[in-house]
Formats: sequence, structure tokens, C-alpha cells
Amino acid sequence: MSLTQIFETAGSGMNAQSLRLNTTASNIANAEAAHSSTDQVYRGRHPVFSTYYNSALQGREAVGVKVQGIVESQAPLQQRYEPHHPKADEDGYVFYPNVNVVEEMTNMISASRSFQVNVEVMNSAKQMMQRVLSLGQ
Repeated sequence: MSLTQIFETAGSGMNAQSLRLNTTASNIANAEAAHSSTDQVYRGRHPVFSTYYNSALQGREAVGVKVQGIVESQAPLQQRYEPHHPKADEDGYVFYPNVNVVEEMTNMISASRSFQVNVEVMNSAKQMMQRVLSLGQ
């Protein structure tokens, strides 16, 4: 694997973790969005990733992370009895998203650390390239 391929691999990882951070932030921002109908309630979203390895891409190897898509969580919605809430249905229930803030914070920390590791990989590759260039001097 060449140093430029290391940049491509780390870059794809950074893009994936950036998307993960954005979806996590969206989940946290909507964690307490109440509605009277289950059809209108925000549902937690999570990105789906896959790794790829392609040896026929322009005559060189390519390795990285590919975003397959974003899926909605299938966890049950939170139903709370709050008859005085302005968005309560006729039975007095309010529906809240299926977002667990503790899990989302854990995802955010994990994504942030993964992003940071990819930055360190890029910095190490950059330092190696600089050292190779200085060998000829």
C-alpha cells in the first residue's frame, strides 16, 4: 500500500465518522421532540458502513469505508401518559422518539475518537513522506 492510498483510506474513514457524528447530533437534538401521533414522531437514525477492497480500480488497490445508507431505528417509541401536555392525544398519551441519549453520547465519543485516529494516521503518513523527501538532500 502506497502512502497516497493511506490518505485515501484514512479520508474515507474520516468521512464515515463525520456522517456518524452528524446523525448522532441529529438524534440527540430530537430526543425530546413530542408528538401526539406515532406517524409524526422522530425516529433515531443510524448510518450503515461497509469496508471495500477493490484491486481493479484504475490499476491500483483501493481500501476504505463506504457508506451504505442511513436507516431508521426499529426500537419502540416511548409512550408517556401526560394528559396536560399540549400534544397529548385524546387518551392523554404523548409519543417521544426512540432515542437513548446515553447510547447516542457513547456513539458520539466513539465516532470522535475514530475520526481522531484517522487524523493521526494521515499525520503519520505525511511525516513519512516528508522524511522520504528529505533523504535526497
